[in-house]
Amino acid sequence: MVKPMTISRRKLIEPQITPFYHVINRCVRRAYLCGDDPYNSNNYHHRRGWIVNKIKQLSGVFCIDVCAYAVMSNHYHLVLKIDTEQQQKLTPKAVISRWLQLFNGHPIAVDFLNKKVDSHTFSKK
Repeated sequence: MVKPMTISRRKLIEPQITPFYHVINRCVRRAYLCGDDPYNSNNYHHRRGWIVNKIKQLSGVFCIDVCAYAVMSNHYHLVLKIDTEQQQKLTPKAVISRWLQLFNGHPIAVDFLNKKVDSHTFSKK
């Protein structure tokens, strides 16, 4: 019997139907994300602020509203809502600009933002 391939996330997620998602991320091997680590006596309370700031940054870049979050010692929970209305309004320039807030851009994307390349370079053929 042939085992079916996994289904891509694009086919599983329908933001117009279910825009809310509960996301969990957990540390492995008894690692501590925040708080006091009893295994090595280190304190990681300072990381909680880093994580909250990163959540805020990412929700501002991507079209995602953070409805609720909880950051615990070895995991965190997020309740997110995909803002499809805002996402539909984004221009290609806005998408590239948001992406470049997080990552180094491809030179063509940077040239596009600096108006050295026109939008026809990206058009489908």
